[in-house]
Order: sequence, then C-alpha cells, then structure tokens
Amino acid sequence: MRTGGQILVDSLVAQGVTTTFGVPGESYLAVLDALYDSDMRFVICRQEGGAAFAAEAWGKLTGEPGICFVTRGPGATNASIGVHTAMQDSSPMILFVGQIAREARGREAFQEIDYTSMFRDVAKWVVEIDSADRVAEIVARAFATALGGRPGPVVVALPEDMLRDMAEATIAPAAQIARPGVAAGAAGAAAEMLTKAERPVILAGGGGWGRAEGIGPLTEWADQAAIPVAATFRCQDLIDNNAPAYVGDAGVGMPPHIRTMLDEADVILLLNHQFDEMLTDGYTLFDAPVPKQKIIHVHSSDAELGKVYQPALAIHAGPNAFATALSAEPGPESNARRARLAELRATYDA
Repeated sequence: MRTGGQILVDSLVAQGVTTTFGVPGESYLAVLDALYDSDMRFVICRQEGGAAFAAEAWGKLTGEPGICFVTRGPGATNASIGVHTAMQDSSPMILFVGQIAREARGREAFQEIDYTSMFRDVAKWVVEIDSADRVAEIVARAFATALGGRPGPVVVALPEDMLRDMAEATIAPAAQIARPGVAAGAAGAAAEMLTKAERPVILAGGGGWGRAEGIGPLTEWADQAAIPVAATFRCQDLIDNNAPAYVGDAGVGMPPHIRTMLDEADVILLLNHQFDEMLTDGYTLFDAPVPKQKIIHVHSSDAELGKVYQPALAIHAGPNAFATALSAEPGPESNARRARLAELRATYDA
C-alpha cells in the first residue's frame, strides 16, 4: 500500500524520469514527501512560468517529456504560458497541478479552477485523477499522449486528498513510442522534386530530433545538393548555424532575405513543423489552400498534413527516419543552386 503521491513518483521513476521542475505548494505535499524519499532531482524555480519553460526546454532538447509540478490557482495560471509554448513548439511535457480536495469541488474553494476547461485549448490532454488506484494508469497514458503523434503537453490535476489516499498499484513500464517510418519511394520522390527545382528550400523545426540520425544527415545532404536550409520559429539552434547550407530562421521578425527566399521558392520541404503564423509571416507568404510553391510536408502527425495548405507531396513520417532516408537519395548539385545558396549564406553572415 502506498499513497497516491508515492505511486505518482514511482510511476515517474518507471518512465525513466530523472529530473523535474517546479515550485512547491501545499496542494501536493504528498508528492513532495515522495520526491524527498526518491533519487529524483527536483529543481525548485522562483516562479511557475520559469518552471514550465524549463520543462518545455527539457522536452525540446531531449525528446522526453519535461516534468513540471505547480500548485493550484496562481501556480497553474503562471505555468500556462509554458504549456502553450510546448503545444505550439511540439515539445513533450507533462504539467502536474495540485488541486483542491474532491469534496470541495464546485463550492468556490480557495484557488479553485476547473483545469479541464482552463487548459482544453492549450494541451493535448487534460485530466483530473479522482482515485489513487488510477494514478499509475493515467501517468502511463500521459507519457504516451505527450510523445505520440505530434508531441505536446499534457496537464494532470491532483486533488490533494487523493494524493494522501492509500492504494495498491502495479507500476506501468515506460511506453516505447515509435515514430512512423517512411513509405517506400517517398524520400526518393521528395529528393527528385527538390533537386529538379531551381529555387528549392528546406525548412526544419519541431521536437524529437536526433543530432546523428536526423539533423546531421539532413544538413549534409542539403549542402551536397546546394539547397538552403532554414530553421522555424524558436528552433534557431536546431541546425548548426555554421553549416554551409544554413541561411537563417523563418520566425517572428522574419529577415527580408528569408521572406524573399520563401516567396520566390518553387519547391519547399517543411520537415517536422506545422504551417503556423510565424512561418507564414502572418499567413501572407502562401496562398491558401493551394500555394504557388510546391509544398512537400513531412510530419509525424497525419493531422498536420494539409491542415492549412495542400501539399504536392505529403509524407507521414518522423523527422529522423525521413532525414536518414533522404540522405541515401542522390543529391546532384546545380551550379545555379550553388550560386544562389552562396548568396543567401553571405546575406545571413552579413
């Protein structure tokens, strides 16, 4: 028999969590007690917004969900900005929020908030655990949800009395979430479109990348084929900024040479990112639903393919699998493309 708080911490350990972030609060003291007795590192932050951003950054950098603990009411509202960022940047993250006791619900208890309503539009899944018997089950599902498809944040509310309840629990092992593979011929079709184009562009972003199996092969292939590569919003350091093919980032305050490059492109490969407001410069760069540029869209979530703009080629695949497959395809160089890439790179350097 263990408390709900102990079951929660044991479940995180089983999922391979070594570090969590947060601001202590009285609404989840049972979790803090269990964390104290564990080997897990709890990084105490000065404010919940900072804790949520730290967890989001952890998810973005490691590909594993960043874990954040905050107390109810103001703790949750402060942390919401980090949850929103994780959603827009496809960063896996789980926010655990202390909650009022179950018997006090609906009475306007101190700092009472309905988190399902509050976070419905800024998280992949929002759930409140009503029974300590279900803690292990819901934690396992939270990890699977945060990592599956397009990665993102999950919010789990923890009633303080539930965390003190005693229950028996079988701790679920870590879920192995495999990214979708690349369909036969898909990488070859993308490579052919890019190398036959006069003004192709590769855009890369999102989370879940590996340096050796993803970004490295992608940038090497782009350099060989003389195709400029740009990073998407808040992913400026995803690609080595000294790589010969890197020409800048397509985000807020978009540099003029990037906007012109995208506007004049004949083929654009968007890899592991959605067509959001920043990438499209306020939805002015591309015509909806069919842009004048031929779009190749590769994403691990099929829900993102064709959501705003209809691609000429849609590929449901994880970023690393696609980058590896693309790097095995011929990437013939073009003198015209090489000159164009040199000009874009010189502009970026300047």
